[in-house]
Amino acid sequence: MTENRLSFKEMCTRFDVTPRTLRYYEYIELLHPERSGRSRYFGPREIARMTLIMRGRRFGIKLEDIRQWLLIYEHEGTSAQMQAFVDMADRQYAELLEQRAQLDEAMNELKELRDETAGFLSKA
Repeated sequence: MTENRLSFKEMCTRFDVTPRTLRYYEYIELLHPERSGRSRYFGPREIARMTLIMRGRRFGIKLEDIRQWLLIYEHEGTSAQMQAFVDMADRQYAELLEQRAQLDEAMNELKELRDETAGFLSKA
């Protein structure tokens, strides 16, 4: 490894992903590693892209949305990419709020059913 590049295996270790995941990200053109024979090396640009990909996945953003977002930087620049991120983040935040509401509702129903069942058991 040089200071500026990671091997395929080092990239998997650094981002805690499987080789299959890393190959898939390359296949769908999220990453474009340098090639030397059969080896692949990931430079600073690809490491930064992988950081953004992993962050997006943590927030539940779809890979295709991340891919499109990364392309904006290449074609339209930083300002357009930042605006696209704000829009994408707003949509994802609203979706996460809806998921939380649904989860809260399911948890409340489960607790009520559990408490009701426990009440029947204590009377028996």
